Amino acid sequence: MSLGYAEKLSYIEDVGNVGMSEFFDSSHVLQEKIERLAEMIQKSKHLVVFTGAGISTSCGIPDFRGPKGIWTLQREGKPLPEASLPFHRAMPSMTHMALVELEKAGILKFIISQNVDGLHLRSGIPREKLAELHGNSFMEVCPSCGVEYFRDFEVETIGLKETSRRCSDVKCGAKLKDTVLDWEDALPTKEMLPAEKHCRMADVVLCLGTSLQITPACNLPLKCLRGGGKIIIVNLQKTPKDKKASLVIHGFVDKVIAGVMNLLNLRIAPYVRIDLLQVIITQSLSLDERYVNWNLRVASVHALKAPLPFIKSIEVSFTDAQKYKAAVLHDQPFNLKRRTAPAEAFEILLKLNFSDGCGCPSIQINVPVNFKVSSDCFNLDKESAIQNLKERAIQDLCCGQNALIERKVILEPKTEVANHALVTNIKAFNSDSWSNGDVKHPRGVNGTKTSRKRSFGRKRKSRF
Repeated sequence: MSLGYAEKLSYIEDVGNVGMSEFFDSSHVLQEKIERLAEMIQKSKHLVVFTGAGISTSCGIPDFRGPKGIWTLQREGKPLPEASLPFHRAMPSMTHMALVELEKAGILKFIISQNVDGLHLRSGIPREKLAELHGNSFMEVCPSCGVEYFRDFEVETIGLKETSRRCSDVKCGAKLKDTVLDWEDALPTKEMLPAEKHCRMADVVLCLGTSLQITPACNLPLKCLRGGGKIIIVNLQKTPKDKKASLVIHGFVDKVIAGVMNLLNLRIAPYVRIDLLQVIITQSLSLDERYVNWNLRVASVHALKAPLPFIKSIEVSFTDAQKYKAAVLHDQPFNLKRRTAPAEAFEILLKLNFSDGCGCPSIQINVPVNFKVSSDCFNLDKESAIQNLKERAIQDLCCGQNALIERKVILEPKTEVANHALVTNIKAFNSDSWSNGDVKHPRGVNGTKTSRKRSFGRKRKSRF
């Protein structure tokens, strides 16, 4: 997954220490340290979390410096690990989602991330409470007006270069740039200033899954020491900052954080992935005005020419199967052209076949078509509609739900655009399975319903 990012980086000889040995605290020592960590987090007034590649390895994303890390294998001349699923389909880990709960509970004040996988944003961390020091592989930014665009596809460039898309603001229209740094790029001031500010304010800086080698980022946690703050490091390898830390834990990050969440009596909500697409129908009368020539297009909401990475193919059929010929669209852009009588009303059935990494194989969207009826635009409260979708997915513990969230009409050429939201993944977490001594990976729910209902509300009282 991070392989593409690593391959895009400029070549340098020295990437620091790699292939470092991993250490594991014994079970009773680990439990004692988890209890100390939970107590320090509960008592903290300004908790800052500093994250590295180690929090995403359980998501299927290889790290860089571990025994099987990308740079370790490169230096040893060994083949690189194969990604278990596409980068754009990676889902947040238990740790990512636990941090969301800590932020909602008012405990976590800020996150500083060295990762480019975008999983903190996907998990639900507010952008204003996150500094992405090295950028985001799924983010484009307008250099003119500063607007950020979080994509469902991996941006094709790195090194703060121009991409193929433009700012959607009609008053701007500048060419967008990627946000991922190359080796020679300086850390962005926009990310560094709030990171430094919060580290100075922090009474606890919790470092998760990072070797703390890359400067100047690795020195940020040290800024809390002057104000009496404490550094905690959770990592499988030793780091250059261990001597500065009040507590060093050698264990899997997910297992440690699961134990902390249990001690704080905070439940971890499931992760629900919602993707968007637009269905566009453009129509025009034939020259003899006897027919309507219409074109169906299923496209990305990010740009007409942007990819739809989660769609593999589309099966198009009609309610009147004898009158209209079905079709299968295999190649992007997904287009279908047809001709019908102007007075005819019908319904298009779109079976969306999902790509690898989605939690269910397909869903169906019904698209009513009536060329005689003038359609009014409407724009639902998107946030409310998406929240309702998430709640339905969590209640059913399955994916495949969808909703129409926006509809607009363009007069010339006559076009109807309908934006749909789709639940393409749900991943539930059971922190008990991690903290009882056995490391078990959280389960993904792949569209299979279950009768078991769970409460994901946060409890009020901790065990301290």
